[in-house]
Amino acid sequence: MKRLKIAQIAPLWIRVPPEKYGGTELIVYHLCEELVARGHKVTLFASGNSKTSAKLVPGFRTNLLAAGIPWTSQLETLRHLAQAYARSGEFDLVHSHVDLYETFFARFSRAPVVHTIHNPLYSSRKDDLRLQILTNSRWSHYVTISNSQYRLGSAHLNRAGTVYNGIDISKFRYIKKGGDHFIWIARVDPYKGIENAITACERAHVKLTLAGRLDATRRQYFRQRIRPHLRHGIRWEGEIGGSQKNAFFGSAQALLYPIEWHEPFGLVMVEAMACGTPVIAYDRGSVRELVKDGVTGFVVNTIPEMVRAIKKVGAIDRAACRAWVEKKFTVQTMVDGYERVYERILSQRTKGKGRNS
Repeated sequence: MKRLKIAQIAPLWIRVPPEKYGGTELIVYHLCEELVARGHKVTLFASGNSKTSAKLVPGFRTNLLAAGIPWTSQLETLRHLAQAYARSGEFDLVHSHVDLYETFFARFSRAPVVHTIHNPLYSSRKDDLRLQILTNSRWSHYVTISNSQYRLGSAHLNRAGTVYNGIDISKFRYIKKGGDHFIWIARVDPYKGIENAITACERAHVKLTLAGRLDATRRQYFRQRIRPHLRHGIRWEGEIGGSQKNAFFGSAQALLYPIEWHEPFGLVMVEAMACGTPVIAYDRGSVRELVKDGVTGFVVNTIPEMVRAIKKVGAIDRAACRAWVEKKFTVQTMVDGYERVYERILSQRTKGKGRNS
């Protein structure tokens, strides 16, 4: 496709790329790097401490969490979006990764807007304001990151399709043989399945290493519900990132991911499989799209099923796990998908102008 001038708008909470936790920011980083490598002129609107090959326009001097600004404060996010959309006329296309608030600015954009939704679309509340806004917005072309995210959602979108997240597979070393322990990694939260993983390993009498981000709001939960189990082969490693992931994923027998919510895309499952490590996960959200049941791991529904899967996971071919990621979830495959979305939207816009001329 022809070379484009593209604005990428990242959230301000975590820098691009993240030092440790930050799935959306990692995806934005890889997308920008690959688009630049393909010859596109990319401008990244992100925190001032971000690192990128694109032209960086800071929305704030540093990422908001590092500055001590709480999640509940949206003032800097609104300023950030206002700055980006005020310059929309400089680009062929604007691509936003900022949830919800960008919809109020997109209608004023002088360039077509693509919006990747990184958060769930479902709600049990009929009056959910977020879903109403997304449903009624016709100024953005929405990309979902899994088919289940859209299928399970309550919003009726002006949808441009699904593009799976991708990883830089060269950063993940394939390890032919894992160890004798299992792993769990995520942000510490009950719905992320940390207690399910502990219970399954205690019943199966196997070792478990836990890792992830522990926010201040979850420290009491951790002390009361998790710390008492840190014995008899269950240990807490804390937050990891970068090169630490290779050893963490690759040395394990399997990743346990018994989540209690419909996660749109569990990036850690892909990262584990890239190292050759199978995944045993609950059948929620995007899991069946990411894990090939019986080939790259097992999709289960209960703790007893997880215990049985733990007992037989050694039969999974670790090479098949790596091959699956190489086929479906690389940065190159992801950017191919986004380029097709960009091309289709710009083509539709050109045809529309032709009919109106």
